[in-house]
Amino acid sequence: MKSQIRREAAFQLLRQYNQEPFHILHALTVEGIMRWYARELGYGEDEDYWGIVGLLHDIDFEQYPELHCVKAPELLRAAGAGEDMIHAICSHGYGLCSDVEPVHEMEKVLFASDELTGLIGAAARMRPSKSTKDMEVSSLKKKFKDKKFAAGCSRDVIRQGAERLGWELDELFARTIEAMRFCEDSVNDEMKII
Repeated sequence: MKSQIRREAAFQLLRQYNQEPFHILHALTVEGIMRWYARELGYGEDEDYWGIVGLLHDIDFEQYPELHCVKAPELLRAAGAGEDMIHAICSHGYGLCSDVEPVHEMEKVLFASDELTGLIGAAARMRPSKSTKDMEVSSLKKKFKDKKFAAGCSRDVIRQGAERLGWELDELFARTIEAMRFCEDSVNDEMKII
């Protein structure tokens, strides 16, 4: 799989439809974790593709929240994205706002980790360090069980994502924390220049 959109163009496309710093931060975080997972799972040659899918996965969310994953294909096609990328991006909303099922391992990783990055990010902001670098799986599990904490992050989607990958929740938590640690500094650096 090769991206038909280069990273610089993908970032410009993201910024065209997203101005809220929170949405840009989320997009950059998901890009970073997808790059980490590509290398970790043996898809290093497709790291750019995985990253760009992560970067653009919520392309339509800010301006078209009621059409999330419905408006995305139009925006992506106009920018030159191929159908494989459009399928991958729309599959992250499966069962919520999309009937496009995650099939490939990359799509399953995106589906599983998208909501989880939100939960991990919220938990990190509550820590004295404001970082994932000293976060343990045990503290994340406590936040996961607290339904009121980061209530917008669907626990059901996170559970389904782990199941689709054939992983225990603890494995998904540990890997995604590690992925977020890996990209935290570069994401923070990029946010400073926005």
